[in-house]
Amino acid sequence: MPVIRIIRRTSLPPAEAWRRLTDWERQGEEVPLTRTVIDAQPPSGVGTRFTARTGVGRITFDDPMEVVRWEPPRLVRLEKRGRAVTGWAEIELRPVPGGGTEVHWREALRVRFLPRALDPLVARAGRLLFTRVLARLLHP
Repeated sequence: MPVIRIIRRTSLPPAEAWRRLTDWERQGEEVPLTRTVIDAQPPSGVGTRFTARTGVGRITFDDPMEVVRWEPPRLVRLEKRGRAVTGWAEIELRPVPGGGTEVHWREALRVRFLPRALDPLVARAGRLLFTRVLARLLHP
């Protein structure tokens, strides 16, 4: 499963970048045709479960995730636990000397019903999508 790696800098301080990037419902708003539903409490931290539901009308798929590591405002790791999409995602924040934050977004995903030969195409599409989401969430 290929790993998508995106690195971006923002003028936002780490605490604010963290707040924006771990707002799971807002993340869903930035993905086309997707909404995010928090499935289980707590609303943040290890054990938080939520589902990103993507689709139009009756043609949808769910991407359930669980927070398995929570170290604010430095690192969060999610495990994707769906029937269609599996893998993991990590968001790591590093303070920048003089102000701002460097964001490292890493994600590995596998779409179960697609042949493995299409994994590189899925990774490229994911990189484009997650780069857009990251830019929108961090926009001042």
